[in-house]
Amino acid sequence: MRFASSSGANDATALPVRDKNWAAGLGARLVSAIAMAAAALVAVFAGETAFAILIAAATGVLAWEWARLTGDGRFGATGIVLAVTTMALVAAAVLGWFEAAIIGAFVAGASVFVVAMADGRRLRLWVAVGVLYIGLPAVAMIWLRGHGEAGQALMLWLLLTIWATDSGAFFAGRLIGGPKLAPRISPKKTWAGLGGAVVSAALVGVIVGGLDPHAPDTLLLAFAGAILAVVAQAGDLAESWVKRHFGAKDSSNLIPGHGGLFDRVDGLLVAALVLALGQWLTDWALAWH
Repeated sequence: MRFASSSGANDATALPVRDKNWAAGLGARLVSAIAMAAAALVAVFAGETAFAILIAAATGVLAWEWARLTGDGRFGATGIVLAVTTMALVAAAVLGWFEAAIIGAFVAGASVFVVAMADGRRLRLWVAVGVLYIGLPAVAMIWLRGHGEAGQALMLWLLLTIWATDSGAFFAGRLIGGPKLAPRISPKKTWAGLGGAVVSAALVGVIVGGLDPHAPDTLLLAFAGAILAVVAQAGDLAESWVKRHFGAKDSSNLIPGHGGLFDRVDGLLVAALVLALGQWLTDWALAWH
């Protein structure tokens, strides 16, 4: 069942009203967030191989969610090919074949499209886009982490920035409320939440830059964090738009308090891709030394 359209004009101009139920479900959400954060941190510090294993596993879960979301709950042969091809892109990145992985993502997308056609899928292009949506950020994260201790520090900063973004947006949005950011896409998101996300992400840069003598310039980290906060919120809105298009509240019910894995990492996927592109274009402007 699809969501009913909301009134953008009324929501967008609403007077500031705090969400009185902002703490509802916070316990389950917090426990799940801590468990996932712990797994991510262990993988980051355990080395590049452990990190690659985590990314490959996450890629498989995301492929499962995407195939079902875009296929009326079906996984099937199309979902299997989607999962295998995206995980193959991770394997190529681990081997250092980054150019091949990027080109392969488009080839894999075409392959998934053909399989979806043979599988009788109605929305073939949607499921095929999943290869790019999932695979390219996965390759980006392998590339970012694959620079020894500098890559480890960079990935840690990225994770902290995204977690701060999500937390800042959640608490500022619930406690302050106010005009909606994109009411037709995500009715609960507010401009106050976006502001909280940006400030929180910038503060991570200030703290990391102040505590780590090997970190890039503090102001540069803070500015980069603020930019990534906006990017991550855009990624969150993009996934919300996809779910609304398919009439789904969550990408799955895999994670208590969060829905699916996509619902938890939607901002990270886009932010990692943008960060990798920025590092490549600037010859690693954000470099630990």
